[in-house]
Amino acid sequence: MLPSSFFFFFFFLLFSSSGTVHVYGNPNYGDALAKSILFFQGQRSGRLPSSQKIKWRTHSGLSDGSAANVDLTGGYYDAGDNVKFGFPMAFTTTMLSWSVIEYGKRLGTQLPEARAAVRWATDYLLKAATRTPGKLYVGVGDPNADHQCWERPEDMDTPRTVYSVSAANPGSDVAGETAAALAAASLVFRSADPKYSKLLLSVARNVMDFAIKYQGKYSDYLGGAACPFYCSYSGYKDELLWGASWLFRATNNAYYLNYLKSLGANDLVDMFSWDNKFAGARVLLSRKILVDKDKSFEPFMYQAEDFMCRILPNSPSSTTQYTPGGLMYKQSSSNLQHVTSTSFLFTTYAKYMASSNHTFQCQNILVTHKTLKTWAKKQVDYILGVNPLKLSYMVGFGTNYPKRIHHRGSSLPSMASQSSPIGCQAGFQSYYTSSNPNPNILIGAVVGGPDQNDAFPDDRTDYSRSEPATYINAPLVGSLAWFFGSYGSG
Repeated sequence: MLPSSFFFFFFFLLFSSSGTVHVYGNPNYGDALAKSILFFQGQRSGRLPSSQKIKWRTHSGLSDGSAANVDLTGGYYDAGDNVKFGFPMAFTTTMLSWSVIEYGKRLGTQLPEARAAVRWATDYLLKAATRTPGKLYVGVGDPNADHQCWERPEDMDTPRTVYSVSAANPGSDVAGETAAALAAASLVFRSADPKYSKLLLSVARNVMDFAIKYQGKYSDYLGGAACPFYCSYSGYKDELLWGASWLFRATNNAYYLNYLKSLGANDLVDMFSWDNKFAGARVLLSRKILVDKDKSFEPFMYQAEDFMCRILPNSPSSTTQYTPGGLMYKQSSSNLQHVTSTSFLFTTYAKYMASSNHTFQCQNILVTHKTLKTWAKKQVDYILGVNPLKLSYMVGFGTNYPKRIHHRGSSLPSMASQSSPIGCQAGFQSYYTSSNPNPNILIGAVVGGPDQNDAFPDDRTDYSRSEPATYINAPLVGSLAWFFGSYGSG
């Protein structure tokens, strides 16, 4: 008979080798963290560097901006398409930056990779904000034409139409978000690259001035170029609050503090997303009272806690649905974007609470920093495979993950395997509806997620559940860094 120590060693190997669950029952947060950042390389547009690790991608969009006689190369494709939408790209940048700001030490060896992911976006946003005086470029690529084709970014031949906002056609929402992104990123590079940091902050100030001076919804002007893809449903007051909050964080200038307090933004919300920033701004501002002990920020703290009471499942004021498996469920399309963004706010607010031994009440329910961390951990663990299907919703993490994601580059043969172009309709006919797994693994991509009953079909044609997006991954980076720092790699 083999000794019991052999069986323990065998089971340790069995669980640790899967890449998903270790002997102590926690997902491998370190592996997930590295992959969540690597994903952004698969979304890159422009001329790719020699350090590119996702090798099935290569250069694309090298003439972007030429339709307006400007250089708008670079940046990220937002999801599974080949369009560069400035609004979600800027939000992605802000959340990546916030992840680095809050959890830089916990990122460990992934800190340079996270900074590189931020910089790929900010280099593009700087172009978008400075190439033409009085204009902010907010998109490249006709989204309606793009969505009629299924082709690799390297092959795309749909119009690369350029979209912008200006004084005559304002976009306070996208401008406020862009200002937030540049201001947050300036903190990421403050020590690592002071010159670049100062440039980011200078441009952020200018873009925020534009957002304040010329107010309006960008989708009112852009119409079908923004809707139904990234309509500004929540208006622009949340982005003005968000942008001013980040500029105040980056500058400590009373002008931004007075402005954000003058907005009178009392909207009560139960979500945080690329479109609605109220909850994020309030958590960011709550740091001033919970960490810095400035009681003038109490109203923002109370609003942040109201948001959390609307999320927590046992709260009397909860307005949030959960699946039978315990996943927060906010909407049928790309639900995991709400899970990752809310989890980030919960871990970050918990961090602030712990620093001051703060607690709050959801009516008769006591909420501690451990309450919030426990909730966030359950949500993150669900994404990583601790769910009824035992399916990781992060591509390439573990052994059981989505194989047919709604993503053009992933689902079509790479340039290395087929150098001849794959036409607009040929992609639909030969690959889009195929039941075969995608030939290229988009490592780290988090898809839209399961339905309200925890079901997931793994169907490429079901974009609402199978499409990854930069704004799903960006907040998850911070949460994974937190749990990696707390629990290690499993």
